[in-house]
Amino acid sequence: ALTLGFGSAQAQGLVEPGKLTYGVAATFAPIEYSEDGKLTGFDIEFGAHMAEVMGLEVNPLNMEFKGLIPALQGGRIDIINSAMYIKPERAEQVDFVPYMRVGNEIVVAKGNPKGISSRDDLCGMSVAVTLGGIQESYAREDAAKCEAAGKETVNVMTFPTAQDSALTVRQGRADAFFNSTPGATVQITALPDVYEIVGETFAADTQFGFAVRKGDADMKTLVSEALMKSVLDGSYMALIEKYNLPASVSMF
Repeated sequence: ALTLGFGSAQAQGLVEPGKLTYGVAATFAPIEYSEDGKLTGFDIEFGAHMAEVMGLEVNPLNMEFKGLIPALQGGRIDIINSAMYIKPERAEQVDFVPYMRVGNEIVVAKGNPKGISSRDDLCGMSVAVTLGGIQESYAREDAAKCEAAGKETVNVMTFPTAQDSALTVRQGRADAFFNSTPGATVQITALPDVYEIVGETFAADTQFGFAVRKGDADMKTLVSEALMKSVLDGSYMALIEKYNLPASVSMF
């Protein structure tokens, strides 16, 4: 069992004593990404702060996203700290501590050449999404809706990363791509002459959560307490502002 001695490095049952070992797939700027060979982003900085609050050193392990839950279940990491969407099928495998509310955006080429103003305008168009990501399910919903209305379907183009999806829009091979609000924020900030966001934020009821092993109540309590302390000491909102995220992502 874990003993919840904050600041005393007394947490037991950790992969490495005295350390919070977490899994991350660092390919999702600005939440977690790699820059000059170093991990950075909201989750990376927040993970370090949470570990500090717990009285632990931080030990991030960067891996493929699909390997995160198996690594947690196999006892190779203590938690997952990787902007993981809380979905029912995942909640059957792991327990979550929610920490961020996230919406999604329609991103198009600067100037909005196809005049897209909402998801209702996408029938007969090509939309790029990350394979297996939550945005793929939204695009497939739109395709089904178009077909049900007797309209031309949405051509859903899937790619390994959001960067690949963005590139197809830049090259004119896709008319739009769906990205999370944080991801879209980065693209617009970095390339304001290339991309723009159109329409309203959609599906804004989704959440990111830290994942702990199913039934591991001690670790869940430890993470929840560290999260609340980080909210109360102001570091949570400070990081939201630092990474140019809209205030709407805050859950607190």
